Formats: sequence, C-alpha cells, structure tokens
Amino acid sequence: MTTHKLLLLAGDGIGPEAMAEVKKLIAVMNKTGSVTFETEEALVGGCAYDAHGAAIAEADVARAMAADAVLFGAVGGPKWDGVPYEVRPEAGLLRLRKDMDLFANLRPAICYPALASSSSLKQEVIEGLDILILRELTGGVYFGEPKTITDLGNGQKRAIDTQVYDTFEIERIAGVAFELARTRKNHVTSMEKRNVMKSGVLWNEVVTATHKARYSDVKLDHMLADAGGMQLVRWPKQFDVIVCDNLFGDMLSDVAAMLTGSLGMLPSASLGAPDPKTGKRKALYEPVHGSAPDIAGKGIANPIAMIASFAMCLRYSFEMTAEADRLETAIAAVLEDGLRTGDIMSDGMRQVGTTEMGEAIIAKYQAAA
Repeated sequence: MTTHKLLLLAGDGIGPEAMAEVKKLIAVMNKTGSVTFETEEALVGGCAYDAHGAAIAEADVARAMAADAVLFGAVGGPKWDGVPYEVRPEAGLLRLRKDMDLFANLRPAICYPALASSSSLKQEVIEGLDILILRELTGGVYFGEPKTITDLGNGQKRAIDTQVYDTFEIERIAGVAFELARTRKNHVTSMEKRNVMKSGVLWNEVVTATHKARYSDVKLDHMLADAGGMQLVRWPKQFDVIVCDNLFGDMLSDVAAMLTGSLGMLPSASLGAPDPKTGKRKALYEPVHGSAPDIAGKGIANPIAMIASFAMCLRYSFEMTAEADRLETAIAAVLEDGLRTGDIMSDGMRQVGTTEMGEAIIAKYQAAA
C-alpha cells in the first residue's frame, strides 16, 4: 500500500476548524482506500509566534521540506498586529513558499451550479465559470531588493519596493501555464503592464518566446493587467488560464474569487519544480480565504475551500484523479441539496455550521464509492 506523508499546518483563526474537517476525511480514506496518508501537525503563524517567537520553527520548516505535500489553513489576526514585521504571522507562509521554491500558485475560480445566483454578477455572466489563474509566487515586488523605508528628514520618508524578474522565472511559470492549458481549453492569457513597466516588457517577450519555442499548439493572448481586471467582471468566461506575476496575480485572483460569491469557496495550490530524479514537486495547498478572526471558534466557518484544497492535493501531488473528482462532485452535491454556511446563505436554503457541512461532504464522498 502506498503511503503519502502530509504535514498539516492549521494556523490561526478558522484554520483549525476547517482543517478538522479535512482530518476527518483523511481518516475515512485511510480506512477505506488503497492509499494511506501519514500525517504530522505543526504550528504556523500567530500561534507559532506565541510558542516559539517566530512565525514557523526551523524544525517545522524541515518537516515541510520532507513532506510529500503540506496542507495549510490560515494565519494572522489582530492579536499579532504589534509584533515585529520579520516575525509577523504571514512571514511563516512566505518562508515556506521561498524555502520550498513554490513558484507556481494555482487559483481556480469555479462557479458551482447551485451558487450561480450568489454572485454579485448576473447569473448568465457567471454560470458555468471555470477559469484558472496562475500566479508567479516567489519573485516580483514581494521579494525584490531593495525593500526599504528611509527617513529623509523634515517629516518626510521614502518607501521603496523593487519589482525584479529574471528570464528563467518567467519561462518556468509560462511553461506551467501552457501545460495546464493543454489539459483544459488550450487557451492562455498572459497579463502584465508592459506599457509602463520594464518588467512587463520582459514578461511579454519571454512568454511569447516560450510559446513559440514549445507550445505553439496553445492559443496565447496578451492583455494589460488593468484591462484584465475589467474583463474579469465584464465577461469572465472568455478566459481559460490566466498567467501573471506575483503582484497582479495576487489582486486578479481575489477579483476572480469574488465572482463566485464567496472567498470561503475557493482553494489554491502552490507548486515547485519537478525533482529531476523523481519528477515529484514540493507542494502546499491552502484555501484562499484568510483567518477570519471575527468568526473563529464559533463553528460557523465554511470548510469547503479547505476540503477543495485537499482535492487539489489529491489531483496534483498524488495523481489520485478519480478521488479528486469524487470529492469535488460531493461538494457540488451537498450544495445542490441546499446546505449552506452563513457566508453563502440564501433564501430557501438550510444554514449549517462547519462540522455539519464537512460531515455532509464526507457522507456524499463515501456514498459515491
């Protein structure tokens, strides 16, 4: 029997509540499946700072590096607003992304049929939506140097963030975009700001060259990122795979997330490069939503994004496509039955808490076996 090693980093806020439902699912799969999941748990974020004085302990970084995949909940909250910048809760996630070299962030925006009326857009605009935003995750302005705030005197300060991209960073994220598109509708839209940014000029050149050299069978469009934001809310179904840098990917994926009605619904995957010997990628899976400290501990958080992140883990890390499909179908079936957490509640539906939603999805998953 194959054994996969998972590191569970529930984090802060609603992270532990959402992760608890995934742990139940893993227990069910361990009893009934042909694959065993061996799990470890560790601290990250504010709870790690409280315990260790750092957003993640060195030993737990080592555990993440050794795992077959990492499942991540959420970090942060007002409790830690005053901690030093270098050890803020979010620094734990950034450390993992950098050390594991998780350069490709996959954020799907899928509109489940039962939730088409929950979007702020018209139903005909959003119904059937299935797009994938691919964000470069380890370069760009979030990591570029210098990154400083300088006191200029006379009450003035100057803040500097540096946008930096090398050719290889753009080539590898473009390659992932084209490969993913081949498994979908064979269409990539690359977004940047080449009209005002030199990094955008290089991005456009490298994506174009990569397409010409190895992926000419895939349709490629280029679009300025601000126009892309407009088009996402005008007619999102024109897109299939969108690829962009760290900054624009961060913003545009949140726009796409809200097209579907709730951040609580959407998963993500962060992948590294294939190992030259084994072909396996380091990977971290996390819901797009934050730690939501205002509802933490109340048992009302939506666990669907966390569960769907585990479905992505099954698909991309373990090639368990049938199980991933079954789990995603179970989520859709529960929503068709009218179960809703508070963030996606609408008239005529039945409101449930975190545990009931999670257990309903697990029951549908088991019934489909």
